[in-house]
Amino acid sequence: MFSVIFPGQGSQIIGMGKEFYENFNYVRDFFSNADDLLNKNMSKIILEGPKDDLDQTENTQPAIFLVSYSIFQTMQRESSLDLKKAKFFAGHSLGEYSALCCSDSLNFEETIKLLKNRGKAMQNAVPVGEGGMLAILGVEIDKIKNLFIEFQNQFQCYIANDNSVGQIVVSGTKNSLNLFSIELKKRNIKFIPLSVSAPFHCPLMKNATEFMKNKILNTNFKNPRIEIISNVLAKPVQNSEEIKNLLIQQIEKPVRWRESVKNMIEAGVNKFIEVGPGKVLSGLIKRIDRNIKLNQVNNLIDIKNLTND
Repeated sequence: MFSVIFPGQGSQIIGMGKEFYENFNYVRDFFSNADDLLNKNMSKIILEGPKDDLDQTENTQPAIFLVSYSIFQTMQRESSLDLKKAKFFAGHSLGEYSALCCSDSLNFEETIKLLKNRGKAMQNAVPVGEGGMLAILGVEIDKIKNLFIEFQNQFQCYIANDNSVGQIVVSGTKNSLNLFSIELKKRNIKFIPLSVSAPFHCPLMKNATEFMKNKILNTNFKNPRIEIISNVLAKPVQNSEEIKNLLIQQIEKPVRWRESVKNMIEAGVNKFIEVGPGKVLSGLIKRIDRNIKLNQVNNLIDIKNLTND
């Protein structure tokens, strides 16, 4: 039993999807359609860069979706894998939108417009330089929660992503993250500052939530044909109205990826197929359960190697 998973921000790379773009007319059509809908040359940004443009959140989010969607459509048309047999679709943060579109809950046009607005809103929610994120390595989530409780009046920091066993990401103001870093060093806890433009998935995103609320509520969602694992609940959902409300919450709520993966495995999933640029999610899943089968679909050879086993 398999699940299809879609990556989030941080998986982008110049030239992603190029092999699909060069080999299939329908993929070139997706890129051209995206250029028209976004009113910018997204194709050039993805295929040629510059990297600074691709790394702008308002470009990154629709770009990763476009590549993930293009690869998924190629899988449907060129591989022998029956994607209708997937147990769940899931995605990390913006990847949840890719999952919704590929399960026919949203159409292509609605998805890419929502992600352009979402990326812009999240980028602008906090002035540049006033917020950030840290990846904390080698500790369990409860230890971080206890540290926040211990210093609750001193730090404006929040758990943003529970990614894997021993990988927690926190968001906060720059000043709070600097103070928190000092406490982490005192305890010999490893951490890495992330190159992001804003503190995602925390209450500092309140302005983004307010902006996106009406955009999401006024978009036509259908019940997905395959259950979606919600980032907010770490559980499957299939009701379109519930999905809308969860997507609104998702902007400020932590991404519960570790729990999502564990819950899918407990429901019988023994293989994950990562569709989109990179293999970040596969790496996270490997740390959660070493016995799970993993496929990444990044090129045409990956497509040919897909089977229904």
